[in-house]
Amino acid sequence: MPGSITSSLLRRKLFEPLIFRLNGSPLLRYWRELEQTQFLPEEELKNRQWQRLERMLCHVWENNSFYRERFEKAGITPESVRSPEDLHVIPLLTKEDIRKNTLRMISRDFDTAELQHYKTGGSTGKPLDVYLTEKCSELRNACARRHDRWTGWEVGEPVGAVWGNPELPKDIKGKLKNWLLNPLIYLDTMNVTEHAVKTFAAEWERAKPSLLYGHAHSLYILAEYVNKLGIKEIKPRGILSTSMMLLPNERKFIESVFGVKVTDRYGCEELSLIASECEKHEGLHLNIEHLYIEFLKEDNTPAKPGEQGKIVITDLMNYAMPFIRYQVEDMGIPSERKCSCGRGLPLMEQVTGRVADYLIRRDGSRVAGVSLIENTLTKFSGIAQLQIVQETMDQIVLLVVPALDYSRGTQYELSEYFIKLLGNGVNVTIKLVDCIKPEKSGKYRFSICRVQ
Repeated sequence: MPGSITSSLLRRKLFEPLIFRLNGSPLLRYWRELEQTQFLPEEELKNRQWQRLERMLCHVWENNSFYRERFEKAGITPESVRSPEDLHVIPLLTKEDIRKNTLRMISRDFDTAELQHYKTGGSTGKPLDVYLTEKCSELRNACARRHDRWTGWEVGEPVGAVWGNPELPKDIKGKLKNWLLNPLIYLDTMNVTEHAVKTFAAEWERAKPSLLYGHAHSLYILAEYVNKLGIKEIKPRGILSTSMMLLPNERKFIESVFGVKVTDRYGCEELSLIASECEKHEGLHLNIEHLYIEFLKEDNTPAKPGEQGKIVITDLMNYAMPFIRYQVEDMGIPSERKCSCGRGLPLMEQVTGRVADYLIRRDGSRVAGVSLIENTLTKFSGIAQLQIVQETMDQIVLLVVPALDYSRGTQYELSEYFIKLLGNGVNVTIKLVDCIKPEKSGKYRFSICRVQ
C-alpha cells in the first residue's frame, strides 16, 4: 500500500504537471478554477451561467447560419432574450435536426479539419456526429475530474473500470502513459464470467485502485459475482455509477457488497457531464457552469420543482458546434432543495428515464419503463432480472432471468400485471433467459420501446 500511495503522489505532483506543461494542456488550470467556483453562491453561479448563455447566443447569431435562420424564423435576436421566459421562443433542437444539419451547425469561424470529431454510441441505432474544440474537450475533462473527486478518489490514483469494449494500450508508449497519468484496469462488460471477475480481482490486488467505475447495471453484475465467489480483494474507496439508470434495489445491493456508498452521475456523449451526486448523496448537482439546463412539461412549459419534465440543454462551451435547447430525450425532476455540502451548484432530484424507454399505451399516454422494472422486481418474487420490450402497441415481450423461487404463479401474476397496466388486448409473451445481454456499447437497456 505505501508503494501505491507513493506512485499516486508522484503522478499528481510530478509526472502529470510536467507532461501537461510539455503538451501545453490547460486542463490543470481549468480544473483548479472549477474546484474553487463550485462553492460560490448559487446566485453568482447562475449570473455567470446567464452571461455565458448571452455570449453563446450572440456568437451563433453572427457566426452560425443554422441558428441564424432558426432565430429569424422565430422572430428573435440575441438582444430580445433577456430572461428564461424569452428563451422559450427558440425552437427545441432534436437529434433528427442534428443528423440533417450536422455540417450546417458548424460555426463559420471554425474549420472542421481542426476540430475534434467523434460519433455518439447511438443506442437507438442512429449515431450523431459531434465536433468540438480542444478547449471545450479539456473543460469537460476538468469538470469530470472535479466530480470524480467527490467519490473519495484522488488525482493520480488507479481506477478499476467495468466497461464495454475498453480501449486498452497496446504498445509500450501507451502503457507507459497509462501508468504515468491515469492507470486503469478493466473488466469488459461484454465478457463477464467467473474467470474474468477473478482475473479483475487479481489485477485489483496488484494495482490497488481507489475508485470502482462503470455502467450502473454492470456494477451490479460485478457485485453479484463478488458476493457469490466470496472475493475480498476488491475494496474501493468510492464507487461511481454512470451511463444508465441506477435502480434503487441495485444501488442497495452494490453498497451492501462493497461497503461503500455509490455516487450516481448523469451525462450524455454529446454534452458530457450534466449532473452528479456529491459525497452527501442528497440529489444530483447540475453542471450549470458549462450548461444551461431546462426541465419542460409535455406542453413545453417549465416543470416545477418536484415535477417531472423532459431535459433540454444548451451547451455554453462548444462554440464550434453549438447545441442550443437540445432535447436529450431523457426525463428528470428538478429540485429546489439545497445540499448540505455547501456547494452553490443547484440540485435535480433524479433522472427518471430515457424517452425511448417509455412504454406507450393505446391512448397515447406513456409509462416509464425503468419505474416498471423497479416496481416489478419489488412486487413479484422469483425474478432476478427483467427486460421489457414493446414490439408494437399490442405486443409486449418480457425477458426474465428467473430466481430460485420463480414459479408458474409468478409468470401468471407478471402477465396479468402488464395487461392491467397497458390495457386489455395487449399480448404479453414471457421468455426465460439466462442473462440480459448488453448492447454493443456494453450498456444495458431494461426497457425498449420499438413503437414509432
